[in-house]
Amino acid sequence: MISDDIALAAAILKQGGLVAIPTETVYGLAANIYNENAVKAIYETKQRPLHNPLIVHVNSIEYLAKITADVPPMALKLAEQYWPGPLTLLLKKNEKVSDLITAGNSTVAVRVPDHPVALALLNEIDFPLAAPSANPFGSISPSRAEHVEEYFKDRIGMVLQGGRCKKGIESTIVGFEGNQTIVYRLGSLSVAEIGAVVGKVKLINKAGKSPVAPGMLAKHYAPATPLIFTKNIKFETSRMKDKKVGLLLFNEKLIGLPASFVQKVLSFDGYLAEAAANLYEAMHQLDKMQLDYIIAEYFPEEGLGLVINDKLSRAALGSSLALI
Repeated sequence: MISDDIALAAAILKQGGLVAIPTETVYGLAANIYNENAVKAIYETKQRPLHNPLIVHVNSIEYLAKITADVPPMALKLAEQYWPGPLTLLLKKNEKVSDLITAGNSTVAVRVPDHPVALALLNEIDFPLAAPSANPFGSISPSRAEHVEEYFKDRIGMVLQGGRCKKGIESTIVGFEGNQTIVYRLGSLSVAEIGAVVGKVKLINKAGKSPVAPGMLAKHYAPATPLIFTKNIKFETSRMKDKKVGLLLFNEKLIGLPASFVQKVLSFDGYLAEAAANLYEAMHQLDKMQLDYIIAEYFPEEGLGLVINDKLSRAALGSSLALI
């Protein structure tokens, strides 16, 4: 059920139910962090492995004191600059935060979402929300309420309507080791924007079997349609002319292709932020068209282009087709 009733969403959450909530990044599947059965239901509903931690959503910087044991000065500077916004901080948790949420890690991932509906809901309740992306584990993240409804039908309490997500890409996850600032997941806030506040930044966005933060697993964000991620888009299209193919392109269409090819250009003006915002929407559209393949071209290796490439490389691995 899709509804814009914030009071109803709050009531469902207070009763231990699950509600999909809008944020500026993607829709999240939310539950009360202090209700262990509700948190377990997130993992079960998403079929998410228990070793993959969740992000906690709070309504303000001030709430950090209630769930963390330490907030480094660099973390506070970033929060003051970018909250509410697509920044997730990885901080030492206190005893009130369940190991189920953190996958046994000593740190908790936390952020303040930049969406009026999400903030209104968080102000309506007296507990934070654990809310990973509202999709089955490994599949395309949802940027609209309708995506969530298609995924889960009546298996969750409701989907809180908040329109299309303006960023369309997950939050950036940043942690700290000593004086080192580390980006654990690339997201809507660029590495350059992080560095502008804290200086030098280290990138560690790959994980083994036990990630310290969400979004670090190699296979993720994948459509059901096999996806090929390539630096040579013309070669890939030339060998697929007898197939039904969808193309994910940056700023222009390709010419001379068969009528069976569907082309999705993410930003005709060449803006990486626009392309990022349109990425999952286009992937959802192509995935419904009963295509043989989706082919995604490599984006400029800068700013949010790095982020788009990261998401597409994981989506290709999730489709059992690697970068070519």
